[in-house]
Amino acid sequence: MPLTPKIKQQLKAKAHKLKPVIMIGNNGLTDAVNKEIDRALLDHELIKIRILTNDRDLRRAIFNELCDVNRAELVQVIGSIGVIYRQNQDK
Repeated sequence: MPLTPKIKQQLKAKAHKLKPVIMIGNNGLTDAVNKEIDRALLDHELIKIRILTNDRDLRRAIFNELCDVNRAELVQVIGSIGVIYRQNQDK
């Protein structure tokens, strides 16, 4: 379910104080990284991810791919840091 602008605004406010919990380096989006993202989303629902590359288009593509793979919504991207959200059905 796509996030409404109101919900995105609330999530951005919550994410402001968060530190990146996942960093994606030269190896890109590997299975191990996807498992770690899935685990972090289960624990926190809202996480920050840093992608260590200077290519803006590549960063955007990686964020879109990781959201597709992990069934998450992209809330915000500022520079190399992105905020993603996936509602935990168990909570």
